[in-house]
Amino acid sequence: MNDSLIDDMLGQLQGQPMGRIAAQLGTDAGSASQAVSAALSMLVGALGRNAQQPGGADALLGALQRDHAGQGAVDLSGLLGALAGGAAGAGGGLGGLLGSVLGGGASAGRQMDAGGILGHVFGGAQSRAEAGLGQATGLSGSQAGNLLKMLAPMVMAALAGRVNAGQLDAGGLGSLLGQERARVQQQGGVGGGLLGAVLDQDGDGKVDLGDLIKLGSSLLGGRR
Repeated sequence: MNDSLIDDMLGQLQGQPMGRIAAQLGTDAGSASQAVSAALSMLVGALGRNAQQPGGADALLGALQRDHAGQGAVDLSGLLGALAGGAAGAGGGLGGLLGSVLGGGASAGRQMDAGGILGHVFGGAQSRAEAGLGQATGLSGSQAGNLLKMLAPMVMAALAGRVNAGQLDAGGLGSLLGQERARVQQQGGVGGGLLGAVLDQDGDGKVDLGDLIKLGSSLLGGRR
């Protein structure tokens, strides 16, 4: 399975799911699609970065096997079904999905604990990730945060599907995510720029988002 995980997810989110995301964010489908693309690139790229750290791939594989696979796990199809208005997935349709993800519903378990997932993915850079995504795409900080919360369980579910389908071990998972991260960096754009500006800093806490804001405004027709 050589298709990009990000491209595969973007394809599956088109149509009704993207319309529901746009409605939840209070924006149009075109702006939502651009923001989703950037957010997915940042999420998957960050996972790729983490998987290259010592023990990172093993820890991620353990989390996927524990929380996102096996009996009771909600797969990507179920989550997409919920976004499309079906009863599949997290507790019955969009309301159940968003209630569990945005409200941190304990009944859905760790696979739907978006805040916990984002904390593991971004670590101390989570607030920078939300701010950077908002500034680069024209979303408010709360909109950007909610978008990342909606997408985080989907990324983990999709990644768990890839691991199961390919019978991947930690090395295979690290290789897959390394390729995904390389694609994000090579393609550039808002997602690649965000990955570099937000996550690949030297730890001084200073993030220059000026170029990202310019890039985002050009994609959004000059609107900041």
